[in-house]
Amino acid sequence: MTFKTLDDLTDIAGKRVLVRVDLNVPVKDGQVTDATRIERVVPTIRELSEKGAKVVLLAHFGRPKGEPVADMSLSLIAPAVEDILDQRVHFAADCIGDKAAAAVVGMSDGDVLLLENTRFHKGEEKNDAEFTKALAANGDIYVNDAFSAAHRAHSSTEGLAHLLPAYAGRTMQAELEALEKGLGNPKRPVVAIVGGAKVSTKIDLLQNLVKKVDALVIGGGMANTFIAARGTNVGKSLCEHDLADTAKQIMIEAANAGCAIVLPVDGVVAREFKAGADNEVVDIEAIPADAMVLDVGPKSIAAVNEWVSKAETLVWNGPLGAFEIAPFDKATVAVAKHAAARTKSGALVSVAGGGDTVSAMNHAEVADDLSYVSTAGGAFLEWMEGKPLPGVDILHQQK
Repeated sequence: MTFKTLDDLTDIAGKRVLVRVDLNVPVKDGQVTDATRIERVVPTIRELSEKGAKVVLLAHFGRPKGEPVADMSLSLIAPAVEDILDQRVHFAADCIGDKAAAAVVGMSDGDVLLLENTRFHKGEEKNDAEFTKALAANGDIYVNDAFSAAHRAHSSTEGLAHLLPAYAGRTMQAELEALEKGLGNPKRPVVAIVGGAKVSTKIDLLQNLVKKVDALVIGGGMANTFIAARGTNVGKSLCEHDLADTAKQIMIEAANAGCAIVLPVDGVVAREFKAGADNEVVDIEAIPADAMVLDVGPKSIAAVNEWVSKAETLVWNGPLGAFEIAPFDKATVAVAKHAAARTKSGALVSVAGGGDTVSAMNHAEVADDLSYVSTAGGAFLEWMEGKPLPGVDILHQQK
């Protein structure tokens, strides 16, 4: 590995370890509704605490734009962290200054302290040198366990690594190892599945993938743009007709790179988008003018699964259909279950993440059966697009 991990940390009893974690979780009526991100950082916190470190947690919550906002205080998240960690979590009402310093001074070895939202200060997102120094004043060591924020060059995600010895936490380590297997140095053939609503949000992603994978499966609403670009009528389906030339160019680039583009050959169509709507399966060339495609059909599922069966590595971003509403979840579930079965048999490395992908894998009940499911959202997408991730790059430089 080209970055330091907790395995490189020794004799840390009594040391103040600043740990950047992702606690930007959904909250409704004061309750955390999805604790996945908290659960992911527990191994790092627990390991450091058990080794006697003073564990000081840095995180953001929401978009307060550099000002304190009561309903974006991490004090709302602290009880959930405490409950999942099964350990007392102290809280300080600021992340720098006297309140933070006093809370850190009062820590015993093994204690866990959560500092207030780093984004309550304008210096955080500006990666301001003075703000970074103020954060660093409360630590001896820096551990980044928030891959999901690694695409931002903020004080708590990148700046601190310039001032303190820097290490990857267990979640960051697992993510980077999974991504290396997914696209960095994958076993071939590599198949990518990209779905979702719009091509316009994934142009960079598609252009990068056609140069790196052996087959690119395109599903969801974005597939309609490619189908329409070939001259096929897609009825009332979601389609960005103004991106026909872009779709054609991506298909040309794929052909030049030897990457197969896999588009739906049939689809499930309906006249209205609602649960249980009347629907039928039609060949892709026979979409009724008054209908819209809401999922790929059985012949398309079989074709995608055939590619998954050939693959040694699968990278997945975005659902194949409108999986949130039955019966338009069939394709996503069927392919996800096939990928999970091949993964469990040891035949496939499968990495999924970004956007609605986590929800789709949870809906298919396969999230625990794939090699890795990333909760990182934007950072995962930017990695798939081949863009630099400042929070990761600085860790590599520290090795």
